[in-house]
Amino acid sequence: MVIWIIGLSGTGKTTLATQVTERIRNLDGKVVLLDGDLIRTLFGNDVDHTIEGRRRNAERLSVLSKFLADQGIHVVAAVLSIFPEWRLWNRKNIRDYSEVYIKASMQTLLRRDIKNLYARAARGEIQNVVGVDIPFPEPENPDLIIENDSDRLDFKELVDRIVGLKVVQEALQGT
Repeated sequence: MVIWIIGLSGTGKTTLATQVTERIRNLDGKVVLLDGDLIRTLFGNDVDHTIEGRRRNAERLSVLSKFLADQGIHVVAAVLSIFPEWRLWNRKNIRDYSEVYIKASMQTLLRRDIKNLYARAARGEIQNVVGVDIPFPEPENPDLIIENDSDRLDFKELVDRIVGLKVVQEALQGT
């Protein structure tokens, strides 16, 4: 099973993915958390943040997710996922695949801009920032959309919604 958690930087996808991973680990044990930045690091930071670098990283995330899922390891991936063709590839090639889209307004993202990505991009200090100078094509048919404009301390309700998805429940029950 693969849960593909999509959203711009600052939407809460990594926080949510971490908590979903912990919940699944407590239920089943066989789960790994993948994050776009982590995959870059694992491969020696050999891709940049240009469209082509991002495309190569997206391919790695999708292929690695399928590989792990085929081995019986559940995957929770926190990714920008700006390439609709790779989301389609995931749907066609990964058994028990679910997409969760975490949405937040740009006003919220600017307020949460921990990495200073949006502020630096707005000042022209950096380029290749998704949502600023690289478009973010929203997923067309996610299995779940979560509006996350409020500042939360407790993600339990959101974790419950993700783990409660039919595909997730069936995979965890082994059906």
